Amino acid sequence: MNQGQQMFYNFFIERVKDEKKVEAKTLLEEGFARQAAGTFDKAYFQEIMPKYYELVKPEALEEVKEAMAHFRSNL
Repeated sequence: MNQGQQMFYNFFIERVKDEKKVEAKTLLEEGFARQAAGTFDKAYFQEIMPKYYELVKPEALEEVKEAMAHFRSNL
């Protein structure tokens, strides 16, 4: 995991519902593996985003959506 991934990992995990942290870690690890393999693209991003949003605490959803929009703009 590179520094940027570590920062996102920490940001995201802090905002995930406690009972969903294991699922969140699995999604993050899959995403990081796809980045390393070069298969993390806009299509995958669009497909996976609803799963990420389901895991987030309601009060953190807008903040996470903003972070994801920023990331998407760099794909």
